[in-house]
Amino acid sequence: MISSLQIQVNEQSGKTILENCFFNPPFKVANVTEDKSLPMLHLMLMSASPGILEADDYTIKIEVGENASLRLHTQAYQRIYTMQQQAKQFTTIHVGKNAAFWFIPHPVVPHKNASFISDAKIYLEENASLIYGEIINCGRKLNGEVFLFSKYHSRTSVFYKGKLVLKENLLLQPSKMKLAGIGQLQQFTHQATMVFLKQDLPVNDIKEKILMELGKQENISFGVTKTAFNGLMIRILGQQAEQLFDCLTILANQISDNLKPQTTYAV
Repeated sequence: MISSLQIQVNEQSGKTILENCFFNPPFKVANVTEDKSLPMLHLMLMSASPGILEADDYTIKIEVGENASLRLHTQAYQRIYTMQQQAKQFTTIHVGKNAAFWFIPHPVVPHKNASFISDAKIYLEENASLIYGEIINCGRKLNGEVFLFSKYHSRTSVFYKGKLVLKENLLLQPSKMKLAGIGQLQQFTHQATMVFLKQDLPVNDIKEKILMELGKQENISFGVTKTAFNGLMIRILGQQAEQLFDCLTILANQISDNLKPQTTYAV
């Protein structure tokens, strides 16, 4: 199925409003903002499909206008079903001057023989804020499907004022990689990645807070790295998708004041 989604939000009188929204099946979008007195708009991305199916081709475009703040939620885990022909998703996100965008989707669950490629390009203008995450697990672990998918390839490129400042390239091909081997995932089955970027981010202070918080967690391995641009990249390995999702949400809430001081975030 060829499907597209377009979202445009703008700031109006100190609040973020949904200016334009277009989608076709299986996409749906709902406004889930609880406290409408706050400047941030919360939208939930939903789907009438049980997951990503064979040969699905998704195009997503999101525009966050100057001074606007958008947090995009997902409804549930994203399943990628068994297929012979690869599915793909292309995402383009523009975050305007002094604007903020937050997206921590639920974990991706690739089923046996699933093949999926995702390409995301994010464009930040002056003093824009970004919280962006991704979680991938081994498959339907309780059904005995541990790394039985064919391919999962996720590329993320972040540009600041037109200049490439960060590029993430995650490729998992279990048939060609010993994912349980040394130097790979070893005993872990789930992986989470999150990036925080802002021009004046106090990265040293935030890094210490992140290390302290992750140090409280059990059965994970993690690393926190400063990016070439002013920001942080976090990588977490674990064995439970829900734990990693909760970790990313907690971290985002802890540092959200540094990303956009006038905005209060809620889990």
